[in-house]
Amino acid sequence: MRLDKFICSQKNNLSRKDIKELCRKGHVLVNGNVVKKSDFNVSENKDKVTVCGEEILYNRFLYIMLNKPKGVVCSTRDGKSPTVLSLVPENLMRKGLFPAGRLDKDTEGLVLITDDGELAHRILSPKKHVPKKYYVELERPVRENYKQAFEKGMKIDGGDICLPAKIEFVPGKENCCHVTLRQGMYHQIKRMFEALGNKVIYLKRISMGGLVLDENLAPGECLVIMHKDVERFFTPD
Repeated sequence: MRLDKFICSQKNNLSRKDIKELCRKGHVLVNGNVVKKSDFNVSENKDKVTVCGEEILYNRFLYIMLNKPKGVVCSTRDGKSPTVLSLVPENLMRKGLFPAGRLDKDTEGLVLITDDGELAHRILSPKKHVPKKYYVELERPVRENYKQAFEKGMKIDGGDICLPAKIEFVPGKENCCHVTLRQGMYHQIKRMFEALGNKVIYLKRISMGGLVLDENLAPGECLVIMHKDVERFFTPD
């Protein structure tokens, strides 16, 4: 692979023109040797490439776990609100990144940002029914009859029929519960509780499949994860 193409693929903030100039000034090294020509060929998996003292590690695809805060939309662009991509640090930005799935604007929690289209398709495929678990705070206490209603498959406003879902009580918190869905209709959890005469006041996604949100990530923070971690999407919850 050409040196400039290699660097551009990993560093979205550098253009080929920038890299050519950095090479000319002697700021680009390959295996410890200064390379003056940006069209120099490198092996992305074997050669050590350094730009201005920073080693450029090659990853064909990038996987970023984000703890999405309220007020941010799961989109690559939006004219009114900040997007999840605006929370990705500059050193991680690269072409083709997008959120693999949606999370409502006023909902917090786990979002995967990647440039791996094939994996995103697997995650979003209706055939997969990847379970998604949420922490829910309600206006009024959780009632025993909710469990049966969720497990049976509810009919909500507009006539939509929900697939069977799982609800778990949170010890010591009568207004809180965990809900696990295997589908993702618009505002589904809010509409399910409204059908039962209750109201969601706080909602956070804490896991998708076997991938659990890192508890050390504050809202708005993100973490690079490995492909093997992403594969947890497809393991039992």
